[in-house]
Amino acid sequence: MAARLEANRRLHRAETTNRDTKRVIASRNLATNASMRDDPPMRSAIRLATVLAVVGLSAATACAPADEKPSASSAAPSADQCTKDSLPTLTKGTLTFGTDQPVYEPWFVGDDPTNGKGFESAVAYAVAEKLGYAKEDVKWVRVPFNAAIAPGQKPFDANLNEFSITDERKQAVDFSTPYFDVTQAVVAVKSSPAAQVKDLAGLKGKKLGAQVGTTSYTAAKAIDPDVAVFNNNDDAKVALTNGQIDALVLDLPTAFEVQSELTDGVIVGQLPAGTDKPEQFGIVLDKNSPLTACVSKAVDQLGTDSELFKLQKTWLAGAGGAPVLS
Repeated sequence: MAARLEANRRLHRAETTNRDTKRVIASRNLATNASMRDDPPMRSAIRLATVLAVVGLSAATACAPADEKPSASSAAPSADQCTKDSLPTLTKGTLTFGTDQPVYEPWFVGDDPTNGKGFESAVAYAVAEKLGYAKEDVKWVRVPFNAAIAPGQKPFDANLNEFSITDERKQAVDFSTPYFDVTQAVVAVKSSPAAQVKDLAGLKGKKLGAQVGTTSYTAAKAIDPDVAVFNNNDDAKVALTNGQIDALVLDLPTAFEVQSELTDGVIVGQLPAGTDKPEQFGIVLDKNSPLTACVSKAVDQLGTDSELFKLQKTWLAGAGGAPVLS
């Protein structure tokens, strides 16, 4: 059993990397959908979610485990030097953020990271504020997803684009402490009996589906042992559309993507966090960046002040249309 669980974890990590590699291709396919959604959810590409109180999103997500601490340079500023006047940014007095193009809801709104709308845009400006930068001191540049996490000097100080923190990526770039924990979500179509479910009890007896060997499958089994298993999410989407299953369980970032691709697709809600260590998103910086410690400090403060919780509630559970099922 332990061997099987470890195999499943390895497969999920591989799927996370595959989702990220497909992000650029998927984003092109989704461009026509982005303009149709002013408030509904949209995943920027195949690749969030957390649970705290009513939203189930932990304000402590900003606190990384010991093995996830970013690798700050020995020249990193001390805590009292994390100010606009002290930080060695690319342009003095300006904090430059990067992200992909296009970007989608609920992470960004209107493919415009400068408006502060959408979860990751809002997080960026909140981090900037903690470091002493006004909105007019923030600049944005567009960088392809894979280029942002490749080795080498970057045209940004920090980058937000649903980057999962992995050991492999930490060989090439720095990550801030996590600003988001990914949980599982339930997707249905409007005609499904699962579409109007408001709590976990309502999912009992519904025919759920999930991809084999994933944490989504484990989460689905915890709700109801009779889970339909699929080799991939494309097969699962066909089964959902044809009424062979009532709902599909996916990680939340993928759920936003799948929901947008389905005719009359809806996100029923997020599932409570499981016991396994979640996938986490972090802000990307240059390897051994002198800014890493200060950006992480700002993220930690946002968690302590419950600002991350509020932003997740606003843009993911609220505008994103992914309430928590309890």
